Amino acid sequence: MSFAVRAITLDLDDTLWPFAPIGARIDQVLHDWMLEHSPATAAMFPVAAMRELRERSFRDHPHLHHDLSALRRLTLREALERSGASLDLLEPAYEAFYAARNQVEYYPDALDGLLRIAAHVPVAALSNGNADLQRVGIARHFAFQLGAREHGAAKPDASIFLAACERLGCAPGLVLHVGDHVEMDVAGAARAGLRSCWLNREGHDWRHEDIVPDLQFTTLTALADWLDAHAHAYADDPVREHAQ
Repeated sequence: MSFAVRAITLDLDDTLWPFAPIGARIDQVLHDWMLEHSPATAAMFPVAAMRELRERSFRDHPHLHHDLSALRRLTLREALERSGASLDLLEPAYEAFYAARNQVEYYPDALDGLLRIAAHVPVAALSNGNADLQRVGIARHFAFQLGAREHGAAKPDASIFLAACERLGCAPGLVLHVGDHVEMDVAGAARAGLRSCWLNREGHDWRHEDIVPDLQFTTLTALADWLDAHAHAYADDPVREHAQ
């Protein structure tokens, strides 16, 4: 399939890097931090109990689902309060979490694929998560980063996709959103009027009844190859120059 792409919005977690190893590291880092700074909290909330507390906070505060940082702070605050610890530990504990959260291990194809894609068109990070591309170390490869917390709504809400398109200076139909999640990324982008690319690393079957991705690849390398093959669609494009 061939169509014009003037810019790309790119998911982060489970697209550039797997999140599961990060989540496991966060759990252990926070537990070790509590053992050192608040042993009573570590005793009351070992890894499994802290995870359960976090999941309950998520269920109990649906109005904060776009702000995972706020939900994490709520979890830490409750754990500290219930264990009788000082709330002066809240921000240092959050900082321990956030440092671990931004230690990522890329998929083998991710960085080279990102560099090749960014050589063709502007790329904007579009994520419901709370990774910080400056801390991660790859912000220079992106036109900007737009998170659900900053925007005030999370994917698949159409408004976050459209806000990214506006900042890119492109009509939605000229923007390709790339991500791993069937509903949050592919369906959300399609309903907002963007082109969609399903990064299907696990080779799953497509089972959505009313939406089909415009593109489907297992690696960013394959997407970069597709862009190479269709470079004529956006070469010397004034819209692209304006967006940069």
